[in-house]
Amino acid sequence: MSGALRAAGALVGRRGAEQDDAFWALRDVSFEVPHGQALGLIGGNGAGKSTLLKILTRITAPTTGRATIHGRIGSLLEVGTGFHPDLTGRENVYLNGAILGMRRAEVERKFDEIVAFAEVERFIDTPVKRYSSGMYLRLAFAVAAHLEPEVLLVDEVLAVGDAAFQAKCLGKMGDVTAEGRTVVFVSHNLDAIQRLCPRSVLLESGRVADVGRSDDVVRGYLTRHKNRLAPAEWVDLTNHRRRGTGGGRFVAAMFSTGLDILGGHAHPLAPLEFVLEIESPTARTVNSLAVVIRDAAGANLVNADIAEEEQTVRLEAGRNVVRLRIKALYLNPGEYVVELWLGDGSLHGADWVESAFQLLVLDPRPAGTGAGLQVIGLVPCALTVSVEPASR
Repeated sequence: MSGALRAAGALVGRRGAEQDDAFWALRDVSFEVPHGQALGLIGGNGAGKSTLLKILTRITAPTTGRATIHGRIGSLLEVGTGFHPDLTGRENVYLNGAILGMRRAEVERKFDEIVAFAEVERFIDTPVKRYSSGMYLRLAFAVAAHLEPEVLLVDEVLAVGDAAFQAKCLGKMGDVTAEGRTVVFVSHNLDAIQRLCPRSVLLESGRVADVGRSDDVVRGYLTRHKNRLAPAEWVDLTNHRRRGTGGGRFVAAMFSTGLDILGGHAHPLAPLEFVLEIESPTARTVNSLAVVIRDAAGANLVNADIAEEEQTVRLEAGRNVVRLRIKALYLNPGEYVVELWLGDGSLHGADWVESAFQLLVLDPRPAGTGAGLQVIGLVPCALTVSVEPASR
């Protein structure tokens, strides 16, 4: 077999008294990853991505079908998976190396590089249960990526790290594939998927909905989930796919520019107000509430988070209406995806609606002044130009 990894008909489900009663987390999922390539796995919440990785790492056995992997597997499915909390960082590095089947000399050769990448030199002899989540994640990723697995499986835990760490991890995964090893990468960061993975698989409701070049698969995924919202029109979010602890929920949302032009649609440099209806089980103060705007490729362009302004919002028990106003929307005309985030200090927050609705940004210029021309770039730019005689 030429491929490093092959999953054929991998199925996981709950057996019921009758076939119709069974819930299949994955069904008829078949694909192959050639040696030395990076494959992206994308899809909405509950599509089966994490279940598929658990099958590939032998954590979960398929009800029927098989997954064949050629080579030693390194995986990072959850923060600190495989770490013993009472052991030090140093001891956990050697423990993970032994689990991967590496000799002590092999681990020692990589040890300094692992610790330097994780930036935990001062705490390497401290029990990892005393690490912050960021330290835990950095060391876990460094171990998984540096102990030379032939196949590296990475779930979306990179969302925990800061921007610098995420860039560092993506660079390392790029190095892994350049060295001829195989990567399977699950992420909701579609921009990262396209930069790292030449090919991707789209899962929907446990089945393969699309497979091919990453840019084509991502474009098709975003097109399928169009939910364009008109100005001052409420969208019901109660049945939207989401993640979170449930310590609060977005139940409805709308937007408005407050301007009469363009029928109230968003346009470059105009203010934009989002009205968010949030249901909270208890009265509490929130210090992270965000509206995120992504482009068609999945790149986050605007992150309007109250945490950046060091503001807080007081939610009462029951339903609350929160208004979040962006002073000027520095985005060129086009279609964008709006994501809503309600934080509570956990990985996935209290509520995280990744595709609440689509926002259309229109060109405010009258016809005949360049309106309708293809816009290059994402951000409008005000400029002047002058011509002077040459002095020499």
